[in-house]
Amino acid sequence: MSNVSHDELLIELLNNISTQFDRYLAICIFMFGIVGNILNIFVLSQRSYRSNSCAWLFLVLSIVNLVSLISGLITIMIGGWVTNPTDYIGVLCKLRAFLVFSTRTMAMWLMVLATTDRWLLSSINAHRRQHSSLKNAQLWTATIVILSVALYAQQLYCYDANLMDTPLRCYGKTVVCRYLTDLSLALITVSIPIFLMILFGSLIISNVRQSQRRIRALQLGSAAATVNRPVASNSEYSVGKFRQKTDHSLLRMLFSQVILLGIFTLPLCLDKFYSSFSGDNGSPLVLATNAFVYDVAILVYDISNGITFYVYTLCGGTVFRKALYDFIMSAKLKMGCH
Repeated sequence: MSNVSHDELLIELLNNISTQFDRYLAICIFMFGIVGNILNIFVLSQRSYRSNSCAWLFLVLSIVNLVSLISGLITIMIGGWVTNPTDYIGVLCKLRAFLVFSTRTMAMWLMVLATTDRWLLSSINAHRRQHSSLKNAQLWTATIVILSVALYAQQLYCYDANLMDTPLRCYGKTVVCRYLTDLSLALITVSIPIFLMILFGSLIISNVRQSQRRIRALQLGSAAATVNRPVASNSEYSVGKFRQKTDHSLLRMLFSQVILLGIFTLPLCLDKFYSSFSGDNGSPLVLATNAFVYDVAILVYDISNGITFYVYTLCGGTVFRKALYDFIMSAKLKMGCH
């Protein structure tokens, strides 16, 4: 009897902590994330970023993150105070699952695409550098969106409300559906993209080192020839310098975001692998623990969708901060005119 009493107390404690997280932590993530992603959209839409392929990817990423936060966190915040509507409304359950999983997949693969773009641009091979273009970024963005939607269209069938003995009332309704969702999220949405980001990040570092060695060799070999070389105009030099500074700024933003993505997505990835291979256990305490861990992992994952603006502001250097300052001054001027 004492063991049962202890289990019930622990279940109640886990449920209370989860409710407090849903009430207050989710609201903080939502507010900071919405404001940050909206500011990202305004800043990255400015002329200084408009023709840059990596900036285009960050712009689309901010839009996707915005949709992911709205679709994922609103029902969680409601569930902190009253019954979560996705728990008993089947259509809302299916729609939320589809939007959340597809947008998270888009966000991760857009980061892979941004890392690949920077790898191409940093290459000493001129043919590879030509593939880093706005047109290619837009084409691959459309491809990622279509494939992500196709991958998680099965959520419209698999997910259902009013389920029992599952981490959430809105969950995969069959074992096959749960395996499909868990492994898709763990592998296609998280693990493979993180691996590719690390791979291409390492290749970028290798390219940068090769470029530095090549530049030093050229500087030593062409020191005498610079006297007879025509000097570039000030305008050409300043434009080239600004583009180089922008590329370095975007590279810092990319690396910082990749590191934080790995940290914030790992808990959900591990939870999904555990759910897939641990087997079923009907114990109320185990179910409550699984629900608590899953709830926390989801909130931690949502942090990765909401912190991009703050990462860009801290790590983007003067280029991003100047673009942000210009946007704020322009908005103040327009408001003053009205």
